[in-house]
Amino acid sequence: MQKKREIKRPKHSLHANRSNVVGKNSNRRTAATVRRLKMYNSRPTRNVRGRVIRVAFKSKELPCTRIQSDRRWFTPTRLIGQKQLECFREDMESRMSNNYNVILGEKKLPMSLLNNLPKQKRAQLLDTQPVDSEFVPSKKTNVELTKFQALLQKVDTSKDVFEQTVSAKPSSWSELHKVIDSSDVVIQVLDARDPQGTRCYHLEKHLKEKCKHKHMILLLNKCDLIPAWATKGWITTLSKEYPTLAFSADTNKPFGKDSLISVLQQFATLKSDKQAVSIGFVGYPNVGKSSVISALNTKNICKVLPTQTEGKVLQYITLTERILLLDCPGGVYPCSDSNTDVLFKGTIRVENLRDAAEHTAEVLKRVKKEHLERAYKIKDWEDENDFLVKLCNQLEGGLLKGGEPDLMKAAKTVITDLQSGKIPFFVPPVKQDDA
Repeated sequence: MQKKREIKRPKHSLHANRSNVVGKNSNRRTAATVRRLKMYNSRPTRNVRGRVIRVAFKSKELPCTRIQSDRRWFTPTRLIGQKQLECFREDMESRMSNNYNVILGEKKLPMSLLNNLPKQKRAQLLDTQPVDSEFVPSKKTNVELTKFQALLQKVDTSKDVFEQTVSAKPSSWSELHKVIDSSDVVIQVLDARDPQGTRCYHLEKHLKEKCKHKHMILLLNKCDLIPAWATKGWITTLSKEYPTLAFSADTNKPFGKDSLISVLQQFATLKSDKQAVSIGFVGYPNVGKSSVISALNTKNICKVLPTQTEGKVLQYITLTERILLLDCPGGVYPCSDSNTDVLFKGTIRVENLRDAAEHTAEVLKRVKKEHLERAYKIKDWEDENDFLVKLCNQLEGGLLKGGEPDLMKAAKTVITDLQSGKIPFFVPPVKQDDA
């Protein structure tokens, strides 16, 4: 009998028809894997000139599957004409003049082209100084002694001015600029008793000129200290310039918390290209910035400081996963207010006043008489001195040795009660014309 021929199967790992026996060598390459590996090693056939004649694994339906090299692949694909750019720039300026509009996708827009930058004029040096008077070969300049002394005097005066400006600006100003640079939305907290007096026009001008991509919101805090009609009037007045919200920073029962959080969530939705949206709180001291943040978090998370401090720095507080709150130390901004106006804003500690009695007359003018009678149970008084004397008789420890009234303590008590809200005081809103 003839023996059957045994068919020898190839054992090479790159052979598509090799056997794949289940056992020790069960992790062998499949036929599809072998064909794919061979495709990677294949090279096209070229003629003497280097032209491709035949390519392995080439589709027969397509005549040429090679991408032609072109310089247009390495140039910008998003182009815009000059007229279109001018029209878009004018339309953007008209729309962004309204503070209620928000730009979507700022990273995709060429903001450097959209901003109208002032053109720098070339300095005409030859018009101010002729060439003959300066570039003379054999001429040597002689500095007179009088000019040298005048130069030294000018240096001394400029040094004194610089030292005064540096000493006038506290370290909290540097923290303020850090908050502005790190924030996408700036919330300016105002005292509802005097909103216009606690506004920082210098900061608003800085944001309009140099930080147009940042958004400003006005927050009227301490609305529980003024009547409802006054709050409504101020919101109507301030809403014409910036989005304005009313708030009362109470940890247990805050007013306006839901509306403020909804606005912050809208900004987080609009700024979807960012991982998190930073909300910076700025304003004068004693307006309640830290109290607002604590009310949003339903716990006292920020340390409350009543006046401007040197050591306080900005704090990052997480409200949600995409909303970060930045607490800024309060600062007194340059303005033409008198000492009494600054005292009414609460930016000065009462303990640091040298003569608190001199501000009592202004307090009696601005505060209604019925509120003072209700707070201190004093009915009639002739002037501020008579009022302080009667108040000393009611206060504990209001009399010095010998039975003399302590006018300084009584005056500080009145100012403290005024700043804390025990004595009602507010600036009425401007009357709106019925249109």
